[in-house]
Amino acid sequence: MLPIIDLTAARAGTPGAMAQTAAAIREACEGPGFFYITGHGLKQALIEATVTQAKLFFRQPLEDKRKVAVNAQHRGFNALGDALMYQANKPDYKEFYSIGLELPEDDPDVLAGEKLRGPNNWPADMPEFRSTLSDYYEAIGASGAELMRCVAVSLGLAEDFFIDKYRKRLQRTQIIYYPPQPALDDAEQFGVAPHTDFGCITLLWQDDNGGLEVLERSSQSWIPAPPIPGTLVVNVGDLLGRWTNDRYASTPHRVVNRSGRERFSIATFYDPDFKAMVDPRQLGTPEADSHYEPTTAGDHILGRIERSFGYRKKLPATA
Repeated sequence: MLPIIDLTAARAGTPGAMAQTAAAIREACEGPGFFYITGHGLKQALIEATVTQAKLFFRQPLEDKRKVAVNAQHRGFNALGDALMYQANKPDYKEFYSIGLELPEDDPDVLAGEKLRGPNNWPADMPEFRSTLSDYYEAIGASGAELMRCVAVSLGLAEDFFIDKYRKRLQRTQIIYYPPQPALDDAEQFGVAPHTDFGCITLLWQDDNGGLEVLERSSQSWIPAPPIPGTLVVNVGDLLGRWTNDRYASTPHRVVNRSGRERFSIATFYDPDFKAMVDPRQLGTPEADSHYEPTTAGDHILGRIERSFGYRKKLPATA
């Protein structure tokens, strides 16, 4: 069973709670790389409203969803077959719709051509969809910021270490739809093929159908990460693994929708500014021991997106 960590006391500033919570996070990140959180501050009513809007969106005809097809900023709708995880033989059996930090066309970084930046690709005829997903994006972003305070302390850093790296965060939030999966006579067909996440940390809400599985390090076997009411699933991504010089390593995971029903989830990849420098030396790793050269969060994440999504191959070189 993956650990369950309650953030309530740390978020409230209860004396001694931050150190205790950080110790639990350190143990989870150095161990399975996955854990559940409670006391995350995300209201159940907002989750339910977001799921309602997700169902309305995904149950539209395909031609309507394609009106907001994913664009060069990685915003919008991705149909079945659009995502092929590295080393997978078949595309993921899912649809998803992605949003990021809402930036106007005259934002300095948008004008400068910074990739993955710009306004979101909203459906024109679904105003409640836009307002609800925008509210969820901000609320889960606040949860991510609180969690990163705890992560900082778990690494022996000041609570505010990550704050200036998230001034203009590269957070991506996705609503995801997994159709009922055909009979599992094809061992290579997954809702999401085995992979590690690209970025820093992931915060996942999942419905009650199950299907998320984590590769246990010790046995090298797949174990379930079943839905637990009131929790979010958190996992370490490759970027945090790089930052910590593999002290907090990302863990392979996959989704197989064996329920025979539609499955919905909401994944948030809570990642730093595009230009934020990621260097193990910032966290005290000696030069001689560092496994990685410095990079920016944006270059790392963009590189992984380029390798995993088919639509990127069709974009002009400047996109």
